[in-house]
Amino acid sequence: MATARRKGQTRQERERLLAALAAPVPAGGTGPRVVSVPGHLFAVDPPDYQCSLLAMQLADEWIEYVAATKITTHAKVYRQAIDRLCQYVDKELGPEAAGVSLADGDLFDTLVAWELALPEGYAESSTWPNLMAAALRVLLTRRDDHPDRPLAPELARLARSPVLLGSGEKKERDEFERQEKKALVRAAWRSAHAIRKRLNEGWALAEQGRHPDQGSWVSVPDLLWGLAHEQITTDDIRRILPPSREWPAELQEFTAGPGRVPVSHVARLQLCRKLIARLYPTTLDLHAYRVLLMDATGYTSEEVAGFGEAEVEFLPKGVRLTLLKNRGGLRRHRAFRDHPTPAEPDPDDDGQLTVDWPRREASEVVRQLLDLTARVRAKAPHVTDTLFVSAAVAGNFTSVFRRWTPVQASSFSAWLKMMGVSIKGDHHIGRMRKSVKVEKAIVTEGRISAAADDHTEETFATHYAQGTTLRIMSGRTIATAQQHWFDQALARVDGPTVISGAPEDVDQGLLEGSGLSAQEAEDIMTGQLDMGVTHCKNPYQGPYSRPGELCAVAPLRCLECRNAWILPTNLPQLLLFKRHLERIRTILAPLAFERLWGQSWVNLSAVLEDRTPEELNQARKHIDAGEAALNLPLAANTEFDA
Repeated sequence: MATARRKGQTRQERERLLAALAAPVPAGGTGPRVVSVPGHLFAVDPPDYQCSLLAMQLADEWIEYVAATKITTHAKVYRQAIDRLCQYVDKELGPEAAGVSLADGDLFDTLVAWELALPEGYAESSTWPNLMAAALRVLLTRRDDHPDRPLAPELARLARSPVLLGSGEKKERDEFERQEKKALVRAAWRSAHAIRKRLNEGWALAEQGRHPDQGSWVSVPDLLWGLAHEQITTDDIRRILPPSREWPAELQEFTAGPGRVPVSHVARLQLCRKLIARLYPTTLDLHAYRVLLMDATGYTSEEVAGFGEAEVEFLPKGVRLTLLKNRGGLRRHRAFRDHPTPAEPDPDDDGQLTVDWPRREASEVVRQLLDLTARVRAKAPHVTDTLFVSAAVAGNFTSVFRRWTPVQASSFSAWLKMMGVSIKGDHHIGRMRKSVKVEKAIVTEGRISAAADDHTEETFATHYAQGTTLRIMSGRTIATAQQHWFDQALARVDGPTVISGAPEDVDQGLLEGSGLSAQEAEDIMTGQLDMGVTHCKNPYQGPYSRPGELCAVAPLRCLECRNAWILPTNLPQLLLFKRHLERIRTILAPLAFERLWGQSWVNLSAVLEDRTPEELNQARKHIDAGEAALNLPLAANTEFDA
């Protein structure tokens, strides 16, 4: 199936092509078909394939589907699916492909094999195989919905079953870096200022001219006057102007630029485009206003370029716009208030921006855009649903006033190159939208419900929360929270205070120097605060009982208590308590032991690791000699694994 994409042809050429392709096909034969969508004209010629009947059947379904749904760029997925299938059928079936039809149930195995073979030639994460397989199923399902169109039952069941391939992984575009976005906005304001200056100078120069018949056909003011007053056309310039080598230096420099000579065979067309650009905005000019509107409103490219003059209402301090989102089918009325310019200059500007341009005021951008495109909209009254209209000169020297339709030569990348803006990664305007969403998330302190104000929270999490800036912010937030709780844990002593050294070196003065009062130190030294495993500076102010009540969990929880003090003389009892915990550890499940005794086990292990082997051996001798005992409540000998 051959596909021809025609863009920018004249109405006569388009009508001739449509008539030729849509001509009736002789009975029993096959012939070309045509499908037309906005900006595209696809010609389908099934005889390029051996399986011409199959290609014709699928092409017919595709043509009707495009006409019914009015899909635009996505139409190429269906065309590519038909192409790939026909190529596969021709290769696998050979001469037998000529008789293949959608009414043939034997085609089932071939379709399944084709679908499974689609990932070949694509990256592992590519979404194209799944898209093409799903597109073909849509066409088959549509055919099955029409009883008068033959379709094998096996193929109908396949069409309504899930796609055999995974959906792949769509790589989300990252937002512009902060410096990149700032450079974009500055370039946009600089471009907007230059455009207004160029058009004002162009119309002022046109007022200085007169009709070229009375003046000169090689005078720039006279040519501008004729075009501005619609007394001449660009085709008149093509016919009447002499060869470019006979032009005066002024006209040659106007056409090709300072110090350059225009190329003779394109000089007239280049001159006409330069003249029109002095009077009307071009396609390349409007990128600046799209950037400014996306920055000021935070809405998508299709929304800021999709409202007309009737959808604009100026407020005392702002503007209300009616925005249409085609993909979601949403029409919203949004008011954008003006923000006062800050009194203090931005420290990051480094003094480079000196022109007093408004900052992020949607109303000012819309006013400038209305004024900029007023003359073009007057010449294109049929375009009422957008302010983005531009003037151009077609290859046949016809002046065209139309809806803004960027092509490769006037793409966003071309505008970036013209403005000298360096951007890392994909040159896609959608990244501007993500940058604004990131800023909104920062302002709202990460609240998704506030940042996702024009779509669902799921959409925000899927498409916008994956950006570099938000990932870095999330990492910093997590690290800050972890550090906060770590500092809190260090500041809060949840374990005992350990006094190391030889038993004879511990005296009341050492205890008082460690933070105990004189009375507490004396009571510990005399053994009045001995709780069995540790000493307690105040058993009536424990964290596990009400204030004023004797601690009810001693000595089982003493190793987790901030009131506990461990002296060298407590070492034998600590070794005995370790034996007790080791026995419990063999009874309880690991999770239950960790929940009940985990902290005590960690604290006890840390205390014993700080003791020297000599100290541990001496303590074990005391235990073996019966000089040390561990007194625990009866309940400590029963554990329930629950």
